[in-house]
Amino acid sequence: MARWIAWLVLAGWLMAPQARAEVMLGSEVLAQMNFAPLRGKRVGLLTNPSGINRRGNSMIDVLRNAKGVQLVALFAAEHGLYGTIPAGREFASSIDARTRLPVYSLYAPGPIRRPTPAMLRGIDTLVYDIQDTGIRSYTYISTMGLAMEACGAANVEFMVLDRPNPLGGLRAEGPMLDNNFRSFVGQWSVPYIYGLTCGELARMINGEGWITNRCRLSVIPMTGWQRSMVWNRTGLKWIPTSPNVPNGDTPMYLASTGILGELGGLNLGGGTPYRFQCFSAPWLNAATTSKTLNSYRLPGIAFRPMRYQKTSGEWVQGVKIDITNTSQSPLMCLNLHIWDAIKRTSGRDLFREAQKSGHSFNMFDKVVGTDQVRRSMERGQSSSFIVASWKNGESQFRARRQNYLIPGYGQDVTVTPSKTPTPAPKKSLKTASR
Repeated sequence: MARWIAWLVLAGWLMAPQARAEVMLGSEVLAQMNFAPLRGKRVGLLTNPSGINRRGNSMIDVLRNAKGVQLVALFAAEHGLYGTIPAGREFASSIDARTRLPVYSLYAPGPIRRPTPAMLRGIDTLVYDIQDTGIRSYTYISTMGLAMEACGAANVEFMVLDRPNPLGGLRAEGPMLDNNFRSFVGQWSVPYIYGLTCGELARMINGEGWITNRCRLSVIPMTGWQRSMVWNRTGLKWIPTSPNVPNGDTPMYLASTGILGELGGLNLGGGTPYRFQCFSAPWLNAATTSKTLNSYRLPGIAFRPMRYQKTSGEWVQGVKIDITNTSQSPLMCLNLHIWDAIKRTSGRDLFREAQKSGHSFNMFDKVVGTDQVRRSMERGQSSSFIVASWKNGESQFRARRQNYLIPGYGQDVTVTPSKTPTPAPKKSLKTASR
């Protein structure tokens, strides 16, 4: 008990604002403690290439070299231990060629999505060190919570080495998860953008009883990170969390357009340096669509026409999205406003076209976390109506998450709300059709 009190006191000192100006990751705070919470224990590590410190050292190597710590097993989420496996492709457990440690797949055929009792046998503490995106449908947080549940059943401690939420800690945007649509791409009762670090979310999962077996949870907090910080203000190097999230600002654009990808009908920057930062189609009137979206006056966001050549040689018109105020701009609502603007300026309803083509909306509903958005689109309701329907859920979640916020990260304040766009004049449809 005395040892735990000692490192908690040290953690409190490190969390003080005057201790350090730069962001120090949970893994680095653990190193400052000389790994006291793990000393003398057999440790499993759930990680991928994003699990590095600011010097670029992998947590695998850090723990292997930590005095008194015995790293005995590695665990891998979607995309694999080295982050090279495409989205949705399952992979088997194996032996890591570099360390000769067992690598237990938590994205294996079967399907296996959580540690089995056999995987946890002989482990005292399972450590989680993976960089997340701050988006509910990104599966690492599903893996984290399910691993917590497995550890609770096996009486294994679960430790989170905290990391920044790249979207910051102030946002709470999008529909709440409907339990009827709970899946691996929507596991927890949070909005699509939930504004928590992985450590805070773990505290909420455990505290709210969202898992059958609560675990012995410990979170090693960061120092220097504040809720207002998005990734480009942390001073940290971004390591791709998966093949389609190559840059530190990609999560912001993924949150803004990723759901459009579930409808189809648009290219979201594939084959360009602007993954999720633009949308295009051969029939799109880029100038008119950009003008319409700019008329919505969404805070901190600008749209401009672009034209680029695909590898096939085809020239395509598109709209580039520029997020100019990364802390204040709304994100999730863009998916709906873009759909709405295209419908009004190009006379094409991507939702109706998907319906007519026999497109399955199963994954769309799971990613959105409810069928209410789809049903609203089916009824022809506007994007502003749909976005407004999320407000009660967002507000209730903000109040609920207060108990799980880490005090050293600053206060939770409401960012500028998603602005309801002013409908463009009806004549814009006529102009677009010429």
